[in-house]
Amino acid sequence: MRFEQDVAIEASDGLLLRANVFRPDAPGRYPVVMAHGSYGKDMHFSHAFKPQWEKLNRIYPGLGTQGSSGRYLRWETVDPERWVPDGYVVVQVDSRGTGKSPGYLDPFSPREIQDDFDCIEWAGVQDWSNGKVGLLGVSYYGIEQWQVAALRPPHLAAICPWVL
Repeated sequence: MRFEQDVAIEASDGLLLRANVFRPDAPGRYPVVMAHGSYGKDMHFSHAFKPQWEKLNRIYPGLGTQGSSGRYLRWETVDPERWVPDGYVVVQVDSRGTGKSPGYLDPFSPREIQDDFDCIEWAGVQDWSNGKVGLLGVSYYGIEQWQVAALRPPHLAAICPWVL
């Protein structure tokens, strides 16, 4: 798996959002699974949400050892170590004003949804992308999926909002 950290994605107003990109090591064009949100693409689940992480580990003791090291687990998004080996690119983007993306955080605002649109379109034309971008995530990420889908980004192929 190739891991590229803090990749710049230019939003339509010129601001540079930052993304982590996980992709297969083999050359090729792959479908993209993306999450754009405010929970921190670099913040491990166990640090950002310690009580939830501890509870999950009590319920599922092998959580970080079965098919994944757990190194890249983030809140409410997919685990790249489980998706990339199956031929997907995983893109996790810090929303404007969060993590390493500059600006002002304004959740679910027209600007944030336009940023999501811009990220989808960026991912859809990369040389490692097959042009199909899917969105996947829980809660915050799920709500945002519905909002950006209403704008009909040309490269958006699917949404999978887990829990709203």
